[in-house]
Amino acid sequence: MTDVTHEISAVRRTVGSRTLEAGEARVVTVTRTYPADVEDVWDACTNPERIPRWFLPVSGELRLGGRYQLEGNAGGVIERCDPPKGFAATWEYGGEVSWIDVRFEPVADGTRFTLEHVAHVDDERWAEFGPGAVGVGWDLGLLGLGQHLATGATVSPEGMEWAGSPEGRRFMTESSDAWRAASVDAGTDPADARAAADRTTAFYTGEPGS
Repeated sequence: MTDVTHEISAVRRTVGSRTLEAGEARVVTVTRTYPADVEDVWDACTNPERIPRWFLPVSGELRLGGRYQLEGNAGGVIERCDPPKGFAATWEYGGEVSWIDVRFEPVADGTRFTLEHVAHVDDERWAEFGPGAVGVGWDLGLLGLGQHLATGATVSPEGMEWAGSPEGRRFMTESSDAWRAASVDAGTDPADARAAADRTTAFYTGEPGS
C-alpha cells in the first residue's frame, strides 16, 4: 500500500518563469528530501543499471556531452555533470526541446533532491493543462525513486498496472490538484487553474478532476 497523502505532501512544487535567449520560459520545480546519502541518490539517478529500477530503461552515453534516450520518452544531451552535486541535460520529446537541471544537496535528514524543468510552452497548451502536464509525471518519478531508495527493489509506478489501480488514480488526481495549488500560488486565476487541473487529471486517469 502507498500512503498517497504522505507521498503527495512530501514534495514541494513551485511554478515560475525565466528569461532565456529565445524568450520567456516556464519553470516547474519539484523538491523532495530522501533519507539516503547523497552518493546513493546520485547513483540511483545516473547509473544506467539503476535508473530502470524506478523510472525507465535508458540507453546512450551517460557522461558530459553524451546523448541519452529514455525508452518511449525523452532523450537529449547531458550539458553539465558535477558528481554528486547534480547534472543538467536537454529534454527532447515530440519535436520540442526543454531543459532539466537536477541537484542533490546533503541535509541533516538525508539528501534534498531538486529538479527544475524549463520549457518554452505554447500559451494555449499551458492554459489547457497548466504545470500538471509535466508535473504529474515528475511526481510519479519521485515516488518511484523514493520506493527504490527505501527498498532497493525495482519499482516503476509509471509503467506498472499500479498506475491504473484506484490507488494509482488517486495519486495522480491528488498530484494534479497539488499542481493546481502551485499554479494559483504563482498567480494563475483559481478558476483557470482548476479547469486546467481537471483536464490534466482526465488525461492521466481517464476520469474528470474533482
